[in-house]
Amino acid sequence: MTAFWREPFVEDPMTPETATHAAPHDATPVSDRAWKALEGAYDLQIHVGPDVIARRIDDIDCAKEFLAHGMKGFVLKSHYIQTGERAQVVTKAVPGSRVFGAITLNHSVGGLNPVAVELAGRTGCKIVWFPTVDAANETAGRLDGGNAKLPFWAKIQRELAAEGISPPPLTVIDDSGRLVEPARRCLERIAKHNMILATGHVGRTEIFALVRGAKELGVKKVLVTHAEFPSQNLTGDEQKELADLGAIIEHCFTTTYTNKAPWDVAFANIHRTGVSRTVISTDLGQTINPPVAEGFAMFAQRLLDAGFSDEDVRTMAVTIPTRLLDQ
Repeated sequence: MTAFWREPFVEDPMTPETATHAAPHDATPVSDRAWKALEGAYDLQIHVGPDVIARRIDDIDCAKEFLAHGMKGFVLKSHYIQTGERAQVVTKAVPGSRVFGAITLNHSVGGLNPVAVELAGRTGCKIVWFPTVDAANETAGRLDGGNAKLPFWAKIQRELAAEGISPPPLTVIDDSGRLVEPARRCLERIAKHNMILATGHVGRTEIFALVRGAKELGVKKVLVTHAEFPSQNLTGDEQKELADLGAIIEHCFTTTYTNKAPWDVAFANIHRTGVSRTVISTDLGQTINPPVAEGFAMFAQRLLDAGFSDEDVRTMAVTIPTRLLDQ
């Protein structure tokens, strides 16, 4: 059986800038082989409803779709709210699924707030993303951040700034490049609860500081977030160096699907770092992009078509995510 996904452009009512986001017309055929490679898979980064941003699907229906395709579950990411309680409800509502919560250290949870991380750990959250929309390295949401290809959350960020309730951007390092004390306190909480540190949208220097600091403070699981995303745009050599320091490198479907980075560059970077130190996620849930489950399969198909083996795909989508979530 071969399936195709194609969707016409639909305007996102939450985002007037949506016209800059029109999804590519990608008719990548998805084979049974690709779906089979994803049996038991976990997507470690999805953006579904309910959220403050319009989404194409909610968490319960997404869990049902994953199960229908033989995939196990996902981690709920929000830029603004902690999702631990939501994840518990979804897991109960969809028997057989495993859905996990997370927290992102933006201003909406107090920024680099160890109390928020501690409470996230107590509610079973598995991933702590360091700042994304409020990172000093991420300029898209600022009033002077340009207007080309804005992400969906930029409208919210700019509204907050226009209303005068947008605190200064967040950085995890001081002028000498050392981790600031609040960041270190957050790393201690992550280590205590054996959560996954994800680097978010912070810059290169900050990413290296976090990875080194995590090792020093006993954090066992580190994930470098969407390594080719423009805010980070880590080179293959940098990705390998971070993996050599103990991090897992994440590559996201949306980054390449929306032409923010070339497919061949992402594939070359995976080869450079090694499949055994790589995770694939979708970063999907946006109204104009493919459905989450289908997007995951499209990613698997792209990898297979590029010469990666079935076992390679399973390692990056099943084996390593399962290890990160369960150990």
